[in-house]
Amino acid sequence: MTHCDLHDHDFLHNSEHGERQVLMVLGLTLVTMVLEIGAGLIFNSMALTADGWHMGTHAAAFGITIFAYRYARKHAKNPRFSFGTGKVSVLGGFASAVALGVVAILMAVESIHRIIEPQDIRFNEAIAVAVIGLVVNLASAFLLKGEHHHHHGHDHAHSDDEDHNLKAAYFHVLADAVTSIAAIAALIFGRIFGWAVLDPVMGIVGSLVITKWAVGLMKETSGILLDGSVDPAVCEKIQQTVEDEKSLKVIDLHVWAVAPGHHAVILSVDSSNGWTPPQVKALLSGIGHLVHVNVEVHRV
Repeated sequence: MTHCDLHDHDFLHNSEHGERQVLMVLGLTLVTMVLEIGAGLIFNSMALTADGWHMGTHAAAFGITIFAYRYARKHAKNPRFSFGTGKVSVLGGFASAVALGVVAILMAVESIHRIIEPQDIRFNEAIAVAVIGLVVNLASAFLLKGEHHHHHGHDHAHSDDEDHNLKAAYFHVLADAVTSIAAIAALIFGRIFGWAVLDPVMGIVGSLVITKWAVGLMKETSGILLDGSVDPAVCEKIQQTVEDEKSLKVIDLHVWAVAPGHHAVILSVDSSNGWTPPQVKALLSGIGHLVHVNVEVHRV
């Protein structure tokens, strides 16, 4: 489908605000991810390897965010995209979730193997690398939190324009910090008390965390890709808003996501009082995130 007008479908307004900060955090995350996974393999620590792969899940999310920023900005007015490029990040997120689900399975299998056949762990070196990972996570959270608060403070009245990509990235690095703390605790207890089994157990825990994140992302993104996952309350609000006018009756309503948090609407109504499509459309102007509304009016 090709749309033939120049309707604005830019769903990432002012994306330059957060893109630079996310790019910096992506660089830090990638370097630390490689360090932790490499060190985990060298020092035989599944907890460290799991923490590294968990950072990898969020590195993928950051990469998708940056790609979505740039691709959507480049093609915002491209008429080849009927409803804009809002689903670019959704498609990337689904693909990443599938790949990370496979990684989680491999991690769990290897961790179980190491429970059955324990290996010597170089605790001191593994702990040092895990601490570096925690420091990087905290530094990344500081960068993203500072940027998020900066923009929120300058545009408090427009909460609908909040950079949700930046906010999501902030919570991603906080989750990384928690898993880093868990990995450090497992390694320390393993070193002090000789509980080496805690290390592969943390590997299993890490694989479960990644699996939960991947499955949640697959559910969220697949719904949008299939034009589903619209809160019924959105449809109910549209219908109620229109039918508050006693001379209007909704006879057909389709609502679907064209980007996260942005919905397109096709609406058919019966009118007994000469309503026009622009007048009906104006009734919906107070409902946020309706970015493409088509209205058909039937006279009765």
